[in-house]
Amino acid sequence: MADAASPARALIVPKGHSRCGEPLAIGPDVWTLKVAAADTGGALSVMTWEGHSPGGPPLHMHHDQDEVFIVKAGRYRFQCGDDQFDLGEGDSIFLPRRVPHSFCQLSSSGRLCYLYTPAGAMEDFFRALAQLPGPPEPQAGAALFAAHGMQVMGPPLTPP
Repeated sequence: MADAASPARALIVPKGHSRCGEPLAIGPDVWTLKVAAADTGGALSVMTWEGHSPGGPPLHMHHDQDEVFIVKAGRYRFQCGDDQFDLGEGDSIFLPRRVPHSFCQLSSSGRLCYLYTPAGAMEDFFRALAQLPGPPEPQAGAALFAAHGMQVMGPPLTPP
């Protein structure tokens, strides 16, 4: 018997498709929702990312979500607290809530699978980001992060 956080059946999302509509373009990159918060009673959200240029988000923290990344292709540098780690295809990293973290795609292209638990407002964050004409100015970006349960703590990591 399924509870409020468990779907009553398997969920399949074919390659190149998103759970709730088409993949979203965020600049040159593509975000795809694979398991929605609505599917899990808010317990989990799973997404993929296809990066087409080096870079990444500012140093930030999630007040309520743990985050897991699995590198599917490319090279990435992750920061968690004061520590930095270089990851490649097949590597994974757990980033705990309330710890400042960021990542930077080092290669010209890359693919990530990542999840948030609990899901929080992360899906809405990426939808809002996709509506912008370009990267937000730092103050607007910080406000967008804050509106979705995160706090910007510093600048992005820069590719070497």
